[in-house]
Amino acid sequence: MNKPETRQGILMVRGRGTGFLSLPDFAEDVVIDRERLGFALDGDLVEIKLLKKKPNERRQAKVVEVLKSARQDFVGTIKSPEPGLPHCYLLPDNKRIHIKPLLPKAKKDQVGLKAVVKINRWTNPSLEPIAVITEILGQVGEHETEMKAIIHSGGITEGFPVAVESAAKALYQKKDEIFATALAETKKPDGRRDLRNYPTITIDPADAKDFDDAVSVRTLKPGRFEIGIHIADVSTYVSEGDVIDKEAAERGTSVYLVDRVIPMLPEVLSNDLCSLTPEADKLAFSAIFEVDSEAGILNEWFGQTIIHSDKRLTYQEAQTILDNKNGPLLTELETAMFLARKLRQKRYRQGAIAFEQPEVVFKLDESGKPLKVSTKERTETMLMIEDLMLLANQRVATHINKLSGGKNREKAFVYRVHDVPDREKIEELAIFLHALGYELKTDNGMVKATDINQLLEAVSGKPEENLIKTATIRSMAKAVYTTKNIGHFGLAFKYYTHFTSPIRRYPDLMVHRLLLKHITKKTVPRSKLAGYEVLSIQSSEKEMEAVKAERDSIKFKQVEYLADRVGEEFDGIVTGVTEHGIYVEEKESRAEGMVRLSNLKDDYYIHEASQYRVRGERTNKKFSLGQAVRVKLTKADTEARQLDFDLLD
Repeated sequence: MNKPETRQGILMVRGRGTGFLSLPDFAEDVVIDRERLGFALDGDLVEIKLLKKKPNERRQAKVVEVLKSARQDFVGTIKSPEPGLPHCYLLPDNKRIHIKPLLPKAKKDQVGLKAVVKINRWTNPSLEPIAVITEILGQVGEHETEMKAIIHSGGITEGFPVAVESAAKALYQKKDEIFATALAETKKPDGRRDLRNYPTITIDPADAKDFDDAVSVRTLKPGRFEIGIHIADVSTYVSEGDVIDKEAAERGTSVYLVDRVIPMLPEVLSNDLCSLTPEADKLAFSAIFEVDSEAGILNEWFGQTIIHSDKRLTYQEAQTILDNKNGPLLTELETAMFLARKLRQKRYRQGAIAFEQPEVVFKLDESGKPLKVSTKERTETMLMIEDLMLLANQRVATHINKLSGGKNREKAFVYRVHDVPDREKIEELAIFLHALGYELKTDNGMVKATDINQLLEAVSGKPEENLIKTATIRSMAKAVYTTKNIGHFGLAFKYYTHFTSPIRRYPDLMVHRLLLKHITKKTVPRSKLAGYEVLSIQSSEKEMEAVKAERDSIKFKQVEYLADRVGEEFDGIVTGVTEHGIYVEEKESRAEGMVRLSNLKDDYYIHEASQYRVRGERTNKKFSLGQAVRVKLTKADTEARQLDFDLLD
């Protein structure tokens, strides 16, 4: 047990090396000056000692031990020796890494290249550590170099171990035998169901290669319909604890960068064996619902199936069929859309928050250079499939609760939960919105989802819409995986899980296995619950790493895209104000850059933090959050992934 003056937590390093630690019993983060960090780095699990509090000063602390390092590898650019640093050194890409690892064995021709290094000696925290180069990634700013740097920085692995690839190929060679066994199960009274005669369709993005889901819709009689949500049955192929499963658990998720997908499962499984490719008999895990004309659930069934997808359509193709009222499976698509709209309306009435933000997409040439950047078109068919997947996820979790007799702890399961927002963050959001001219009803930090929806409707189509959506999302808790159900605030669901993407998300694979055990009345030992919780936490962490890598790749491509347009003028919106400058998002590419206050020569500008603006001392000219501005691009630094703008009158 810790002594009263010691605490444990995850270290955050900001600025030029100041550490912060969030503690549940402290209103403010504890501050750790650079000279008191010891050998600790950003993201490390550390033990700290609280120092005696001085009057009118935030609580200070010092690191006494690094309990677990956040990283082993460091990615950055090799730099020449400089005063105070006798050797070449690595300037880390991650600005929160406050050290500069020395590279005594670096060669002259390696200076300026991007590399991965590992620390092999660090005996004095006052001095820089000694490191060795483990991999040269290439020339700074080049597409492949920067993508590899992002992958390494996220702790993401591209290729699969030989043993995993071999196991996947062995499964593929046994596919006929596995299918024959599954087909035989359809002859058993409570076995796998053969649904190959159901009109079934896969609807995915145009560039999709793995198909997690397919849907079937049938009209049983006037006012009564059947919806089938069919999900790739990965658990039949990948056994718990085998070499493929262990690798998938370690990865946690597939990673989607602007130019590539780094899959959770080997390609022979993700794109072929498990994938619900059209015009082929495939093994699935299905959720089938009998519903009325208001999409109310009358009956439901969950279990393993065999399906045959009749057609593969892109979202746009499906939308065109619906718009023109002509094309394959038109009746099924119209019925699916009718029911999806009912589900959506019901969800919003119950308080689900309508968070939909634009997604940036790039057109790249053969070398990876961005030729065009645009916002992905959001068709209603995308919403339709989302609605049906949400239905399956919610009902699977609700079904587990029913099997538990209303007591969640009796059934081992993995939920996707979203906690209610932190009260302090909601009050900060309300103040922020007030400064922009909007009101959010709060009650001592509590907020209703319906009031958030009213806000989002009020800002729809306004220049500040995305800014306010982003700020609102940041005030929310993060959705995570856990074995302890607390509901999903954002979706207004009491029970929710992830069941629909086992090809690309490990928690979904766990959910399939646990659901099958429960519906076949097999016991899951309580002793295994802790292991599922560890895997849930690990999957949540891997998801965050994947999201960061995706955002980093987008940021790099945005800067690279604009690098050839230095000197041009753009429309933008103010997305942030600090004592150093104004952040502006360029309208077309949605890239964010800074207008430095020191470059505003017409006046001396003061940062008025409480008003979320800067104001000219003499002219009283103001630049506030959400304000539309015209800017000129003056610098695009692909290495730092930063843009500089000048404001134009």
